[in-house]
Amino acid sequence: MTAEDFLVDPEPLRSLYGRVPDLVDIRVRSINLNWRGPTVTLRVDLPSYPESPPREWTDAGLDTVQCQLQFLAAENISLTDWNPPALCSLETVPHGIERRMRVTCRGSGLSLGFDCSDSVRVGHVSAFKVTESGFDDGAHLFMSKIDARRHTSLPGTQDRTFYER
Repeated sequence: MTAEDFLVDPEPLRSLYGRVPDLVDIRVRSINLNWRGPTVTLRVDLPSYPESPPREWTDAGLDTVQCQLQFLAAENISLTDWNPPALCSLETVPHGIERRMRVTCRGSGLSLGFDCSDSVRVGHVSAFKVTESGFDDGAHLFMSKIDARRHTSLPGTQDRTFYER
């Protein structure tokens, strides 16, 4: 399965890249597990920067696109290695039961696997400039008008409206 197959609304990524980028060599910045749903939300840096980013992003000298991938109805979660930020590839395979898939993220600093619905939400798409130390704690410019109005950088992890919705 490709990301195109399971994203509920891939348009935010299509509008930037012309297609949905492969989820190979993504940098996983955070993992949020929420018992409601239950959901697994990954905050990831995409593997490449768009060829034609929004002018505002170009003017600000940004170089990395980040988004959240929210996996719904998650179960059988196994996290055996977590040393963020972790570089990995996200793989999905249809799982025996209809409309379910097995997700694995394995790479340098991460070994994560779980089963979930094959309907994945993409959200909180933003761009930022990676700091010399590799962190994403500087200014972020968000695609969503609501996110852009509410945030100029990543909110703290206690902000449930950002990390759990």
